[in-house]
Amino acid sequence: MASLHIIASRQMGGAERWFARFLHAMQRAGEPVSALVRRDSELARHHLDGIAHAQAPMRTVWDPLSRHEVSRYARLSGAQVVQTYMSRATRLTRLARDSAQVHVARLGGYYGVHGFVHADAWVGNTRGLCDWMVRNGLPAERVFHIGNFVETARPADAAAVSALRGAHGIAADDWLIVHAARMVAVKDHANLLNAFARLPAEVAGRRPRLALLGDGPLRPALVARAAALGIASRIVWVGWQHDPGPWFHAADLMVFPSRDEETLGNVLLEAWSHRRPIVATAFRGARELARHGEDALIVPCGDAAALAHAIVELLGDSGLATRLIASGASRVADEFSEAIIIDRYRDLYARLTGSG
Repeated sequence: MASLHIIASRQMGGAERWFARFLHAMQRAGEPVSALVRRDSELARHHLDGIAHAQAPMRTVWDPLSRHEVSRYARLSGAQVVQTYMSRATRLTRLARDSAQVHVARLGGYYGVHGFVHADAWVGNTRGLCDWMVRNGLPAERVFHIGNFVETARPADAAAVSALRGAHGIAADDWLIVHAARMVAVKDHANLLNAFARLPAEVAGRRPRLALLGDGPLRPALVARAAALGIASRIVWVGWQHDPGPWFHAADLMVFPSRDEETLGNVLLEAWSHRRPIVATAFRGARELARHGEDALIVPCGDAAALAHAIVELLGDSGLATRLIASGASRVADEFSEAIIIDRYRDLYARLTGSG
């Protein structure tokens, strides 16, 4: 079934990586997909090779010309399903009331629903988000929970991993702790820096080092905070990585210190797929996805002491790390595989268009 996917992001983040991953997976499954993305966005420049796509300015949600361009493109696309992502793309997309096309709005966060009510159906990537949409007035029979998936991690190249660590001054016997996220408030990098400053100089005879993947408006403040805490020399500021996979392979431990309002956290799934142990705070997505002591260690949000304690515990207990890794990898295969999630979208599209 032909589907058009519209997103208005300029820069990359977890949602944009999911967008590209989803479209490539649909195409692999034989589904005809196309995309409309923001002009000169990182998605358009780096992540949609092989996907039919067009670009539009998508200036602001209030710009009538942008709304006309996006809506006209959607109408003329011939797609039976038009799926929009997040606020701007959804608010700019207006299909005629008598259109045979179905407008699906996919939410990845707790946005105000007033900008989404004109869609025909809504998808949330967590049950908590779907419940919240219904509580805020969207009709329950048109709200659908479909989670995210992650691709199977490519095999690690030991020589490349060693070279990556060496290039950033990380010794072979250092503990490498990795965090991947945009540097915005909800990710709470400050909590992670506070926790890292509490770690001892060595854990089980090895020095902890921290690599931060990503960029964002808080980076200058975080660099200053690391200097003030006296930990700057033990941190590598990696920047945004179009392919973070090598860093996942290089990591001894993945840490996710987000605040409560974090909706999902795709990187949890990616860490499981790369068979890496996880310490995370109890943000909304982690509470729904992870099981403390089974596939991750979960600590309260904003509690740097608890986060530091869990990091030390997991680095010092290889048996615990092995058990968490095995359980997480099993959950990816059983619950968050590409085939499972793509089939759920196919079923949804067939149901909404009456072709199922």
